[in-house]
Amino acid sequence: MSSWRPCKRRDFIKRLRKLGFIGPCSGTRHEFMVFEKNRLSIPSNAEYSVAQLKMMLNEVELIISRPISVEEWENLP
Repeated sequence: MSSWRPCKRRDFIKRLRKLGFIGPCSGTRHEFMVFEKNRLSIPSNAEYSVAQLKMMLNEVELIISRPISVEEWENLP
């Protein structure tokens, strides 16, 4: 069974695109990605810690209305 690992910002954005998000678009303080009418702020860190990744993925799950498992997240190209 896989466990959560830190994720590079570039990889995070690529995986969100595979889930149907558009962007990143420029905002006032952070860039953001859009899914239908929802926005997800993307922090400018080069790498996201496990805690930060889990927090952002909780927001993603709320936006796309379905859970994301570790295995699914790791297997997104």
